[in-house]
Amino acid sequence: MTRPVETVIRGLVTQAVTKISEFNRNRRKAEGPNPYLTGIHTPMTEELTLTELAVSGTIPPELDGTYLRNGPNPIRPPNPATHHWFVGTGMVHGVRLEGGRARWYRNRWIRGLEVSQALGEPPAPGTRTEGFDTPNTNVVGHAGAVWAIVEAGGNPVRLDGELATVAHDPFGGTLHHAFSAHPHLDPATGEQHAICYHARVPDTVWHVVVGADGRVRREEPIAVEHGPSIHDCMITPHYVIVLDLPVTFSMKTLLAGHPFPYRWNPAHRARVGLLPREGKGSDTVWCEVQPCYVFHPANAYETDDGRVILDACVHDRMFDDDYAGPSSNRVPFERWTIDPAARRVERRVVDAAPQEFPRPNEQRIGQPYRYAYTLALPEGGNPAFLDAPRLYKHDLAAGTRQVHDFGAGHVAGEFVFVPRAGAAAEDDGWLMGFVIDKARQTTDLVILDAARFEREPQARITIPHRVPAGFHGNWIAAR
Repeated sequence: MTRPVETVIRGLVTQAVTKISEFNRNRRKAEGPNPYLTGIHTPMTEELTLTELAVSGTIPPELDGTYLRNGPNPIRPPNPATHHWFVGTGMVHGVRLEGGRARWYRNRWIRGLEVSQALGEPPAPGTRTEGFDTPNTNVVGHAGAVWAIVEAGGNPVRLDGELATVAHDPFGGTLHHAFSAHPHLDPATGEQHAICYHARVPDTVWHVVVGADGRVRREEPIAVEHGPSIHDCMITPHYVIVLDLPVTFSMKTLLAGHPFPYRWNPAHRARVGLLPREGKGSDTVWCEVQPCYVFHPANAYETDDGRVILDACVHDRMFDDDYAGPSSNRVPFERWTIDPAARRVERRVVDAAPQEFPRPNEQRIGQPYRYAYTLALPEGGNPAFLDAPRLYKHDLAAGTRQVHDFGAGHVAGEFVFVPRAGAAAEDDGWLMGFVIDKARQTTDLVILDAARFEREPQARITIPHRVPAGFHGNWIAAR
């Protein structure tokens, strides 16, 4: 249980606490380079617009839109002794494709107060939350707009088609608590569903639904303990899946000067909740699970006998021995069978290789599906977390795995599936993502034919610099 003194301090997160944290942060000295400020994570120092991009192969002429990817890119050098990968100011990178051509590449910082001050610009308009106001985790298209998003209480930021910040915009003032880095679009309704938490509210998370019109219609509170970090969720036709796992807010970590105050908490009960999509938070069916942590599910669906299937990359632990980034020994791809009647979760390893950033054909979200695409992680771990050249395609019906290997010296990021218009087959479309060439210090936007996964890429668009390894991206169609 949360200690009373900790509850009081959390409820009164004041300027005094912030000053103590900043004081301790500034006095810490680095013992060596921070892996999330060097190598593939070295921040860019300028904004660019490039219109002459080298292309090998053939860009599918059907692709009319922009590939966008968000990630942390500190605009001012942070203290390497306390910098955490998850807290750098957000920067969006984009490549515009049209008519079989790469029209442009752009990168733009999201205009929070620190960015605007550093660039000598007036503050961007809109309603911002106190604290972190440069969303650095994901970028999505919804309701005719582009949104940079983050979890833990930061408001969404609306961008224009050329990646400029338009406004800090809590969905037209309809969002009252917090949002998420991972809303999931229901293909049947056009609504986004998310489980959202606020760093300053330890006893509540919310099921937030953003309508197809871009306005929040539901913010249902769900009671929790200890301030859990709930990075993602998943939906099925009847449920929203709540992943209440043992990574929670740590006041001790915050006061010690670490800007990302979440740690592994063995005292926090690991559980999975099935919240009826229109039910009260108190209607959630909680099922205990062995302690672990999930950043990203691939998909979920319901079986005829009332169980729920959830596929996810599962970390055996998280944030227990490293203050700079993720920490885990094992990250297999697993299938969880959740039985709401027995309140039990059965875990089965689909693939034991370390992997992350799973994505399906998202037209199948919440429905039975066949293919999941994941990013390989380095065997044995890596101080920079990402440093592997391989993608996996899981055929969950056949129980097989294909591998696309970009070759030694390359580092792949998350790839997103883009369905072909009118496609009948689930894998009829393209996979798209950034691949860093460490030797040349360049980056390719790679387009793979998903149905011919192991073949050479259909196209490579070369960006003549290294795009820092970031987090999540999406394809935003022009029409």
